[in-house]
Amino acid sequence: MLLSNPIVAEMAMEAEDAIASNLKQFLLVLSVSLSVATLPQVFSWFRQIPYTLLLVIVGLGLAFVDVRLVDLSPELILAIFLPPLLFEAAWNLKWSDLKSDLFPICLYAIFGVVITIGGVALGLNKFAGISLTTALLIGASLSATDPVSVIALFRELGAGKRLKTLMEGESLFNDGMAVVAFSFLVGLPLGVSTFEPSQVLGQLLAVIGIGIGVGSLLGFGISYLTQRFDLPLVEQSLTLVSAYASYLLTEDLGGSGVIGVVTTGLVLGNFGSRIGMNPRTRLIVTEFWDFLAFFVNSIVFLLIGDQIRFAILGDNLGTIVVTIIGMLATRAVSIFALGFFSNVTVKSEIPLKDQTVLWWGGLRGSVSIALALSVPAVLGEREEIIATVFGVVLFTLLVQGLTTKFLLQGLGLISDQTQQQDYLATIARRAALSRVLAFLEKGDARPGIEPEFYRYQTALVEGQLTKLESELDEMQKKCPELKEFTADQLKEELLAIEADTYAEFVRAGRLNKELAPFLAEVFIPE
Repeated sequence: MLLSNPIVAEMAMEAEDAIASNLKQFLLVLSVSLSVATLPQVFSWFRQIPYTLLLVIVGLGLAFVDVRLVDLSPELILAIFLPPLLFEAAWNLKWSDLKSDLFPICLYAIFGVVITIGGVALGLNKFAGISLTTALLIGASLSATDPVSVIALFRELGAGKRLKTLMEGESLFNDGMAVVAFSFLVGLPLGVSTFEPSQVLGQLLAVIGIGIGVGSLLGFGISYLTQRFDLPLVEQSLTLVSAYASYLLTEDLGGSGVIGVVTTGLVLGNFGSRIGMNPRTRLIVTEFWDFLAFFVNSIVFLLIGDQIRFAILGDNLGTIVVTIIGMLATRAVSIFALGFFSNVTVKSEIPLKDQTVLWWGGLRGSVSIALALSVPAVLGEREEIIATVFGVVLFTLLVQGLTTKFLLQGLGLISDQTQQQDYLATIARRAALSRVLAFLEKGDARPGIEPEFYRYQTALVEGQLTKLESELDEMQKKCPELKEFTADQLKEELLAIEADTYAEFVRAGRLNKELAPFLAEVFIPE
């Protein structure tokens, strides 16, 4: 009856056309992203470029010929793309690693943001003639290292575990500070904010507190819920719902959605997955989030490159250069000064090499772009802010991103992943053949098979095992670090076995709370 009305029918057709158009755009973006993923497999030269940065370069190529796939918006980045990427990073971030470096991470995440905003703003105001209000907004947009960019790059390069923890921890936590600072500063020219330290501090504490509160409530609630049943697909779906729910609920309550998602991911990854999921389910959920992170990253990095407007960048080249210099200078001050303070006060012992990588590896990405795009149109300098931020983001991704690998190699901080994989493959073959040998030695004779055949097969397997032992010894002689690598893996396996045992006791009702891993204290004595 309603569709008999011509106006209603026309509106329905327009809605259907919009859905079809959006679906086509999404499939186009996905097709291009996945096509780029195959390039390193077809052309070996492309393997020298991290996959995420290769996507940015392809996006730039599309932008150069004026092919626009999708128009990025703040809502698309912050509400759709960011929650799953933050959750996946927090899910895989071990609390034991994070806790040991929590002090320097908090220093970088809080005071590093303040130093960057102030330094970049003063530099732009003095050397580029930008008004202080506009300069502060540019500084706030670029104050936080982007977890999407940093985490993807460091994982691909195979950086050390502690270095990844420091960078990931800072990147995950400083976004809340950056968003609060940006929200406050964008309100100054609009007359909705006043520069009062008590107001700023109160807003910051409220935003962080609400984020931690909502994230903890959801994380622990889902942890105890999944403890009541063993349904892998349902538990996997609950983690996906929790990622978006924590962001949306926290934002609606006036908190930082970023902090809410990170808190939920940390709780579920370090507590809920242990107490409420069996090992098989935990593996399924982890693989699901690995896939989702790859899927979303593929889209995000391609679209970042595709959004570049080369003409606008050229018009603001001077401002971009000044901003880059100011950003690198303030990043150096925050990393090296705060790192020295942390080393002196709490004995963090962050090496100068690691601090150098933290300085140069502080990439900016989708979060900075989202903040710049969210500048109200009523501000006359909006286009200049967006152009400057896009130019700086492009510099960090292409110049810093493409040279970080060489910096890691030059400082001796990058592991030889190929050698490690070959070593693990050899260990796996030895384990498999050992099981085959154990089966043959049981002497389970079968009708029609002569004992001589068993002896012959046993001799073959023993010969292969001897050869593999020689290969392992040779690998360890060439790369002594493999022994430490193997020992660390064994420790992780032992801790996982211990944690799974405690979880079984909790699920069976024989314990009313999860016990802290005892072996962690044995491995790392005070």
